[in-house]
Amino acid sequence: MNQNSTQSYVSYQVVDNNPALRTHILPYLRYWPLFILSVGLSLAGAYVYLLYKQPIYKVQASLLLQDEKRGNGQNNPLKELDAYSPKKVVENELEVLHSSTLMDRVVTGLHLDSQYFRQTKYGKREIFTESPVWLLIEEAKPDLYKKPLSLSFVNAQTVQINDKTYPLNEQLKTPYGQFRVLTRQAVSSKTEPVIVQVMPQAAAVGMYLDKLKIEPTSKTSTVIHLTLEDAVPQKGEAVLNSLINEYNQAAIADKNKVAGNTLKFVENRLRMVSGELAAVEKNVEQYKSTLGITDLSEQARSFLQTANQNDTQLNQVTVQLAVLDDLQRFISTQSDKRGSTPATVGINDPVLLGQINNLSQLELERDELRQTSGDENPKLQALDKKIRNTKNNIDQNILTMKSMLTSSKEQYIAKNEKLESDIRTVPKQERALMDITRQQNIKNDLYTYLLQKREEMAVTFAAAISDSRTIDAAKSSLSPVKPVGIVIYALFGLVGLLLPTAAIAGKGALNTRVSRRGDVEGVTQVPILGEIMSKRHRDVLIVAPNNRSVIAEQIRSIRTNLHLGKGDSDESQVILFTSSISGEGKSFISLNLGASMALLKQPTVILEMDLRLPRLHQLFDIDNSVGISNYLNEEAELDDILKPVPGYPNYFIIPSGPLPPDPSELLSGPKLKQLIGELRERFRYVIIDAPPVGIVTDAQAIAPYSDATLFVVRHGVTPKDSLKVLDMLYREQRFQNMSIILNAVGSGDGYHFNNGYKNSYSYR
Repeated sequence: MNQNSTQSYVSYQVVDNNPALRTHILPYLRYWPLFILSVGLSLAGAYVYLLYKQPIYKVQASLLLQDEKRGNGQNNPLKELDAYSPKKVVENELEVLHSSTLMDRVVTGLHLDSQYFRQTKYGKREIFTESPVWLLIEEAKPDLYKKPLSLSFVNAQTVQINDKTYPLNEQLKTPYGQFRVLTRQAVSSKTEPVIVQVMPQAAAVGMYLDKLKIEPTSKTSTVIHLTLEDAVPQKGEAVLNSLINEYNQAAIADKNKVAGNTLKFVENRLRMVSGELAAVEKNVEQYKSTLGITDLSEQARSFLQTANQNDTQLNQVTVQLAVLDDLQRFISTQSDKRGSTPATVGINDPVLLGQINNLSQLELERDELRQTSGDENPKLQALDKKIRNTKNNIDQNILTMKSMLTSSKEQYIAKNEKLESDIRTVPKQERALMDITRQQNIKNDLYTYLLQKREEMAVTFAAAISDSRTIDAAKSSLSPVKPVGIVIYALFGLVGLLLPTAAIAGKGALNTRVSRRGDVEGVTQVPILGEIMSKRHRDVLIVAPNNRSVIAEQIRSIRTNLHLGKGDSDESQVILFTSSISGEGKSFISLNLGASMALLKQPTVILEMDLRLPRLHQLFDIDNSVGISNYLNEEAELDDILKPVPGYPNYFIIPSGPLPPDPSELLSGPKLKQLIGELRERFRYVIIDAPPVGIVTDAQAIAPYSDATLFVVRHGVTPKDSLKVLDMLYREQRFQNMSIILNAVGSGDGYHFNNGYKNSYSYR
């Protein structure tokens, strides 16, 4: 007996040039049919998705904002009255175009709060102008927005709405509210049904604003691109064209506000001056008729001319003071009226005119910004501050000008008093006529001036146009932009790859069993002597003289490794087979390894040392009435329990015999040492099929009598936690020359020669 053998065994190693790649990819490559099936089903799903998904088209329009500094500004005849619009700011116009106010007008004008669909073999498809009817909502109830309305046409005058019949083109009172179903074209019972989805006005506005994209072509350009994506190209074109039209109408309305306020002021002044002029002319007529005056002397004519000039200047000062008073009252009392513009008739001060122009521009910018933001907007607050500062500056300039004009007026009055003193030298009648005629000339000049300004303002009011120009009207793309076929196929294909990958990875993450060689090498330092591939096979002994199967060659490779480890020694060798749990194939490997050694014409014996659940004798139908338990109990001799293996001349088996009540105690007795010693004398190889070490201690009781221990690890069966126990046993050297044999490599379902062994292990 060679109990303390120091034989070294060369572990079986597999050379792999790229182990990391193989480790990560091979577990997935084994399931390649699953990947092909998953990708195929995903691509089929993508095809079905593209069939049933309504295509989306891209609609685009281009708008140019007029820019005075770049030569695009319109000529305006009333710049003196400041009745012109300031240059557009692109950023502000983007917000105006994207405002809810304009889109609300578009939705209302095109009745976009209702969507119309037709049922096709690929699902519902939205329609627009093709709809034979349209719904005019007069009073809606909440139920109207919850589910679509199904409209089926009974005849040319009747429609069926959700299984209830109603007349067409009449006011209807339904459980969904009050509305009318108006026909766009003739309908009949053959007309295809229409599905109508009604949404609240605010929801429709929000939906189209989300679809709308507005951006300038570049930072230095005033050209704006408007883009909208919709399932119906005609509807998208109608929305953009209507939005541009509403934007232009709003711009014209803002310009007309300015011109209208100035025209109103001029007309009021004209009415007042016209009455004064008529009264003066009547006084001249009465005076001349009464006194019979037909001509004035040259002196009187000279006085009159000088007085007229002085009075004209005095009147201009008076008009300017009146305008300044009106302007001051406007600033202090009417400035809260947004969009109104003060009149500046007769004011020639460029500073004051510039401030008024600036105030008008700031007011227009505030109105445009207020349409797209709330009162808390910092930009709006900044504009309000600028407006207040501008008004304060205007007020200060008005006070300064009034002071200067008052001084001039006093000078003109003083001059008039002097002229009147000179005129007293003229006869009383002539002097009186001179006074009346002077008043007539003053009123006539003022009336002519106001008439001219009224005509100019009327021309501006009538010729108001928008400050933008449509470069390209809305036009949809010829082919859909969504969904993109190649992208959908790629996404579905990727999902088809990810699903089995995730499933396999999840299975691996939840797997507590050994599934690959790396699981063993990463936990324990026990050398791996060999590997047995996974294969379903019903033969008990696959190692035979004429058998060249892969598994048979792998067992011969293990035999060769053991032989090389033994060297040239002729001593017998005791090999102990064990595992962590039952069902790992140690009995199968030990039986076939013994057969391979017997084929070398070396006497070999295998011991069925599993005295708790023996299986080997059943495989060969060998009598188990007398066996190892009888020998250990001194009830039989070696020759009584030694049985030949059928078909193998040099191969013998010792069955377990009757099951003892205390296998551990029996194996710990002195008879086991005697048995091993006798077998060493008669056999070259003694193979012991021992119970699993993770369940009972029988294998550890046998270990001192063995020269080598082969620990079987089966893929998909051996728990990963048992490898830690194996490494502990190796480090503590509880078994002689321990090595590992990997069983069922390459598949989780390996060879299992007796399926009942795995789950029927019993103890007594």
